Amino acid sequence: MAQAEKEVFHKSTFDNIPQEKRNKILEVATREFAACGFENANINTIAKKAGVSVGSLYKYFDTKSDLFLTTVSFGIDTLEQLLEQVTSNDEDLMIKFEKILRAAIRFSREMDVMIKLYNEFTTESNVELGRQLIDRMEALTARAYKMAIVQGQVAGEVRLDIDPGMAAFLVDNILMSVQFAYSCTYYAERLKIYAGDDIFQKDDFVIENILRFVKAALKPQKYPERIDQI
Repeated sequence: MAQAEKEVFHKSTFDNIPQEKRNKILEVATREFAACGFENANINTIAKKAGVSVGSLYKYFDTKSDLFLTTVSFGIDTLEQLLEQVTSNDEDLMIKFEKILRAAIRFSREMDVMIKLYNEFTTESNVELGRQLIDRMEALTARAYKMAIVQGQVAGEVRLDIDPGMAAFLVDNILMSVQFAYSCTYYAERLKIYAGDDIFQKDDFVIENILRFVKAALKPQKYPERIDQI
């Protein structure tokens, strides 16, 4: 079955400008929307920091909403590439999950503005602005994690009495919490309360403990053969 063509929110004129210029506009817009929210983000500020005129921006995007949705779509494309690199192999489930976890931490540090934008995009006030994009993003992660868990069940790495969809949902929630903690002030302070002020200098500690938790939840159970083994 052919994959549905993804929706585009910019005009064709945006595709005709140099890649460097497109990236600059998207980078500046992402930072502005992440810092100020959709309602308070200023088109004039975005244009000035991107080195283009306001008139030029409106040659590329019909509305501020279209610019916002284009920046979010760009972030989803980046996530899709990351997941594809990590999950498109036959490695053991926990090796895949460790790679995803390490990539999530690295991405959250280097591209914290993308995570902040996602946090802003999924608030109740903005959720209807781009329902299709939210569905696309959630379907992307759900499909990748669910497939990895099913493959783990086939390989005997994951218990069979757990639903792959629910397991994928719970794994995704762990990853989201980690990404927010490494990029958003509130969630960072929250993690410090639970794990100590120096937790962000202990990446391996964080990764090892999350992996132990997930492995213990997913691994096949070994039931005793006799009552005296309980």
